[in-house]
Amino acid sequence: MKTRNEPAALSAKTLRAAFYAHNHGAFALSVLATALTQALMLGISWILMEMINAISGEAGAKSLENLALMIAVYLLLFTLVSLLNRAAQPRFLRTAMEQYKNLVLQKLMGKSLASFQREPTSAYLSALSNDAAVIERDYLEAEFQIIGNLLDFCGAFLLMLYLSPLLTAVVAVLTVLPMAASMGVGRRLEPLERQVSEDNAAFTATLKDCLSGFSVVKSFRTEREFLRLLSDKNAALEEEKCQKRRLRLSVSTVSIAAGLLAQFGVFFAGVWMVLAGRNITVGTVIAFVNLMNFIVTPISELPGLLTARRAALGLLEKMASLLRRNSGRGGRAVPARLAQGIRTEHLSFGYEPGREVLHDVSVTFEAGKCYAIVGSSGCGKSTLLHLLRGGAADYQGSITYDGVEGRDISNASLSDLVASIQQDIFVFNATLRDNVTMFRDFPDEEVADALRMANLTDLAAARGEGCLCGEGGAELSGGERQRIAIARSLLRRASVLLVDEATAALDAETAYQVSSDLLNLPDVTRIVVTHSLEKALLLRYDQILVMKDGAVVETGTFDALMAQKGLFYALYTVAQ
Repeated sequence: MKTRNEPAALSAKTLRAAFYAHNHGAFALSVLATALTQALMLGISWILMEMINAISGEAGAKSLENLALMIAVYLLLFTLVSLLNRAAQPRFLRTAMEQYKNLVLQKLMGKSLASFQREPTSAYLSALSNDAAVIERDYLEAEFQIIGNLLDFCGAFLLMLYLSPLLTAVVAVLTVLPMAASMGVGRRLEPLERQVSEDNAAFTATLKDCLSGFSVVKSFRTEREFLRLLSDKNAALEEEKCQKRRLRLSVSTVSIAAGLLAQFGVFFAGVWMVLAGRNITVGTVIAFVNLMNFIVTPISELPGLLTARRAALGLLEKMASLLRRNSGRGGRAVPARLAQGIRTEHLSFGYEPGREVLHDVSVTFEAGKCYAIVGSSGCGKSTLLHLLRGGAADYQGSITYDGVEGRDISNASLSDLVASIQQDIFVFNATLRDNVTMFRDFPDEEVADALRMANLTDLAAARGEGCLCGEGGAELSGGERQRIAIARSLLRRASVLLVDEATAALDAETAYQVSSDLLNLPDVTRIVVTHSLEKALLLRYDQILVMKDGAVVETGTFDALMAQKGLFYALYTVAQ
């Protein structure tokens, strides 16, 4: 047996490591290609110097043949390095983002039902779409830009120092202004990037609500109100993006202006040195002017790139925080078959502090038997099933499965043991077979048996297992969607089946047939919440639990409860 083990806390460092796992070779080649590319770009300044010196007739200038050979070799090297970069960098970025998203999805799928139901899905949608794009651009792609800029700056400075130490000193003085300007404006970018992420999550949440509840919006004719709500969220998002663009443009404008001033200053200083006979050639001055691009550009871009990188790291920390929140507990593994039963003892629970929904519920569900839970709306029936399937762990009392406390069972093990069917069945926009198998591989014989026992054989024969079910099961009837849920449970061979008002939205004939199908399931512990009080069905349950105000007030078979003439008798009589 596995002992209880709390999962290690996830950090932004863990997420960053996913970019490079099994990806070091592509990263190393990408860095090499970046370094060689920047070295070749610096070589342009040297070629220009040699060409200007040849034109001006400087002593020791290279011949045209040597210059032509130099240019040919340069172009060949540039082509080879470009091919290396084309092969390495896109591969690195693809693998990095694929591994990052897979890790996030793996951690997300590892959350328990209780954890996930307390979180806004829009936050994950935003983090895996907008935030992921920002991380790819401002962290991964920018990584090579930062490396390139640093190599440009260092290489250009060293080459300048080699060509003319005096003019290099002038360059050092003139580059202080663009560096200060870029750093001063660029530090304001990080909080704006975070705000854009938050506003995008808010807009996504509102849009998701509107689309999910579209039928309600149309029914109550509140299109104008929801359009105004969406427009306000959209306007807030676009305003923050506008502010971010303005700041980026301000950084760029200030940097360009300061850079131009530095370049003109170096050019005039170089001209003065040539005219004053300071042992410097015209070609060297031109080389300096060209090399200034490799000094000014890094100074203007690096603060913005580093600020954007910090903002991207903030988004990684935000994702790590989301995944840490309500993280799935550890626990022990238990057999996937229920041998004895489920027992609740003095079970009490409330969704909000001080407002209990269940009060001191003590019941036993024996393995392999079938139970009905009845009562008026709001009495706690669905909440009891919610707790039985692991929907919350902050209850008072105990829930044991074959004597093992539910809070000590791992999420995966509890999911293997318990399956549930709810009133609103989610059907994927996929084939009938994929919806039944949940995209897992099963032998054809097992799938056929599940379809037969769930009364889906006629549908599969008429339309084929490859027929599309439509978005939300739009191509299926309510009964067919319910039977898909039954087939899923049969195929995974869950030992416990929790059914919550599965037939409430169906017509009487279909509801009766689906309920009968559930009662016919062999070797499964069935716990069914139902409003349907039909004698023919109620007689088939091993026991009926009657709830009122969050407590189980009556238990027994149909005949025994009717003989008591208590609450169940009253409910049944009114229903008839």
